[in-house]
Amino acid sequence: MTERKPPGMSFETWVDRQITQAQERGDFAALSGAGRPLRNLDREETAYDWALAKARREGVDTAAMLPPGLRLRRERDDLPERADRLATEAEVRALAEDFNARVEAFWRLPAESRWAPVPGLADVEALVAGWLATRPPPAQVAPPPDPSPAHRRRWFRRRA
Repeated sequence: MTERKPPGMSFETWVDRQITQAQERGDFAALSGAGRPLRNLDREETAYDWALAKARREGVDTAAMLPPGLRLRRERDDLPERADRLATEAEVRALAEDFNARVEAFWRLPAESRWAPVPGLADVEALVAGWLATRPPPAQVAPPPDPSPAHRRRWFRRRA
């Protein structure tokens, strides 16, 4: 915008005049995407859709945009994946118990509305059982060699 709208001229006329002048100067000639249709003109985009697309383009975690109750529900659904990355059963139990403590703290807060989602507790034992099911079986330990007299005799003969 290079100049102010002259008094007495309608806004539409003033904008149309600026577009016409820019076309005459060739400002629109070498734009990327020239001659191609605009994307997503056929659907109506809400403010939520725009914010979600912007957050994804910027690399922001979209779970942070959720209300607290939904965020906790999503976290509960992701617990098995997070548990798979842990090394011990104690760590898996600590993960589930930490989640349950945060859910119980959420329950103590006043409700945002009557329709606010209320997350449930994670089943610690089911989470541990699922984690154990994905672990390889423990390695079989070979029994120690039999210290029988025959074994000792062979050793003695080799030495002699």
